[in-house]
Amino acid sequence: MRKIHHFAKTAFAALCLIALSVSAYAQTPVQRKVDGIIAKVDNHVILRSDLEFGYLQYLSQSKQQPSEELKCQLFTSLLQDKLLLARAEIDSVTVEEPMVSSELDRRIQYLASQVGGVERLEQYYNKSVRQLKDELRKTIKEQLVMEKMQQQITGKVTVTPKEIKKYFNAIPADSLPYFSSEVEIGQIVKHAQVSRQQKQEAREKLEALRQRILAGEDFATLAKQYSQDPGSAAAGGELGFFKKKELVPEYEAAALRLEPGGISNVIESQFGFHLIQLIERKGQEFNTRHILIKPATATVDVEETIAELDSIRTLIVNDSISFAKAAKEFSDDKNTKDNGGMLMSRATGSTYIPMDQVDPSIFFVIDTMQVGDISKPIPFTTEDGREAVRIVSLKSKSKPHLANLKDDYQKIANAALGQKRSKAVDAWFRKNIGTVYIEIDPEYQDCGGLQQLMQ
Repeated sequence: MRKIHHFAKTAFAALCLIALSVSAYAQTPVQRKVDGIIAKVDNHVILRSDLEFGYLQYLSQSKQQPSEELKCQLFTSLLQDKLLLARAEIDSVTVEEPMVSSELDRRIQYLASQVGGVERLEQYYNKSVRQLKDELRKTIKEQLVMEKMQQQITGKVTVTPKEIKKYFNAIPADSLPYFSSEVEIGQIVKHAQVSRQQKQEAREKLEALRQRILAGEDFATLAKQYSQDPGSAAAGGELGFFKKKELVPEYEAAALRLEPGGISNVIESQFGFHLIQLIERKGQEFNTRHILIKPATATVDVEETIAELDSIRTLIVNDSISFAKAAKEFSDDKNTKDNGGMLMSRATGSTYIPMDQVDPSIFFVIDTMQVGDISKPIPFTTEDGREAVRIVSLKSKSKPHLANLKDDYQKIANAALGQKRSKAVDAWFRKNIGTVYIEIDPEYQDCGGLQQLMQ
């Protein structure tokens, strides 16, 4: 039987947990009432909707055919999750709030990239980023706790070369995977900047509003009329209470310099230009309202960005700086700049990407490149709709082939390690399942994988 384990479905879990959370808080109270509990593990429950939604998500990700066996395996995996959480409470395993906040930021950025930016994300769910974070926080925190528990269980699990070879030799010859051509790709991205004139126009518009407020007009009323922040404009620009380091640094610094009721000068952040009013301080938290004006983006200076990247490319080609160092120093792409500019496979987390999964805008660039080449600057549009330019480096390219130990040793080693870690999790599950209260709906008590683990 093919088992679904945490380590075999890392990418799926990252996406599915977000979707489960969003699905859960998007349901109406009536829908939640109809939803049933199918398992309890101490204070933690599994809802029927959790299983059904996760099942559909897994089918769409894995392209497998629907089956009750597969649903049973997923139920067992969800039960393992709840046992991890229950044991974490008993063993006092926790995660720090800054880690939770950092992961929330990463998840929100990912969701925003899928729908075309933060504004569209807020419009799609009709909620501010702060509200989305509040509703996702518990789920993200639980996932981080589970990961910490998994690390304690499997952190010392390793595989020897002998075990890797044994694992590979156990695969029937007619079941060896066929690897298509894979590439390693690096990129350095620069966002095209709004022209100075457009920035100046946005700044002047806010300066005029500031003078009107200082002359006696109501800040909240003007925010409703003019602010371009869809998440707060309707509320008179009010953001609600935030702790330090939860807002962009420029905004926070300006806000914390104010006394309650005070109005800031015009300040610039990655979102545009802000006029800020401090409403109230409460301990370590503060509440503000703002008016956001974004520079018009009809014209960005792409040619200047091309020239800048061309100069960076020349430095790399002349060996004055490595591609990895240039990516870290100059790239605007947060997802790749800190790992040498390398693109990662969303499915596996590896730098090796099958050619049929390469973004089309990059595929046609590298298709004519030789390994080691660096492309000329290429204009493109980012996932959140920004105009940008990038240079691309083709680090490596493999030929299609059947899996073998020589060419695919690391992949086989990872698979062998994953199998061994899965066995360690199963052993831990069997050892600890009797240490917590568990109640399972009769419909799922006969799941094959569950019975094996509970024996």
